[in-house]
Amino acid sequence: MAVEKVTAFAPATVGNVGIGFDILGHTVRAVGDRVSARRSAEPGIRISGITGTSASLPLEAEKNTAGMALISMATALSLPFGVEIAIDKGIPLGSGLGGSAASAVAAVVAANALLDEPLSKIELLKFAMQGEAVASGSVHVDNIAPSLFGGLVLTVGIDHPRTKQIPVPPGIRCVLVHPHMFMSTREARRILRKTVDLSDVVWQTANLAGFLAGCYTNDLAMIRDAFEDVIIEPQRSQLIPGFKAVKQAAMSNGALGCSISGAGPTVFAWCEEAYANGIRIAMVEAFAEHDLASDYWVSAVDTEGARVVES
Repeated sequence: MAVEKVTAFAPATVGNVGIGFDILGHTVRAVGDRVSARRSAEPGIRISGITGTSASLPLEAEKNTAGMALISMATALSLPFGVEIAIDKGIPLGSGLGGSAASAVAAVVAANALLDEPLSKIELLKFAMQGEAVASGSVHVDNIAPSLFGGLVLTVGIDHPRTKQIPVPPGIRCVLVHPHMFMSTREARRILRKTVDLSDVVWQTANLAGFLAGCYTNDLAMIRDAFEDVIIEPQRSQLIPGFKAVKQAAMSNGALGCSISGAGPTVFAWCEEAYANGIRIAMVEAFAEHDLASDYWVSAVDTEGARVVES
């Protein structure tokens, strides 16, 4: 008997993880989006409603990341039925926590469960990527891949992406502080320079390699030494009032590294569990000193990724 209605959850993500622009990202356990999907006799994709933190998003499917992901999926599979979805946003709009990606991922995971022969997650990846492009203006997977698969994920390639889950040392926590301001992904990408000095490329490449090696070997000292973005962070940090003070607050209180989550303005820090609360307090206070109230989460890296939570 065909499944008629399903709800899926997709977790928020930290895109780039500082040193892996557009190729590295990880999930957070604390927050995410839900999408409910049901079969419809009416052909096509329809969004019946959006609730939660970002209820003002467009209901037109082709203008919505979840809707566009499903249009791509329905077209490729020649679905014999329509799909109606309802989106419940748990991720704040323009926060840098992968909200557009989470909606797209939750949508394809929910719709997939309606199929008589569901696809694998790797097959769903390309559909979610098309949805994410609505928000950012380009196809990239640093949020999509971890939200779908879970964990810390490295992605190689765009047209035919290959993903690899990277081990995270035990006891690592991610402190996320979201200042009450909006950041457009398109604007955060627009300001980036088109060319980069060779010396910065060498430094950034070494940092990425060191970070990955540290994760594989549980070498926290190497992670700390390598956790420095010398290309993107210096440019985007100018858009976040008090960023330097917030980062200094995190590092002074024991963080392994601190940078911008995705396009921002959320700032994240990796740390050992014992330091998490002190780092969180210091980061929130640093934003407050620059007249910015903030929300915060302290989370492990969620290894499960998107999943069906109700059917």
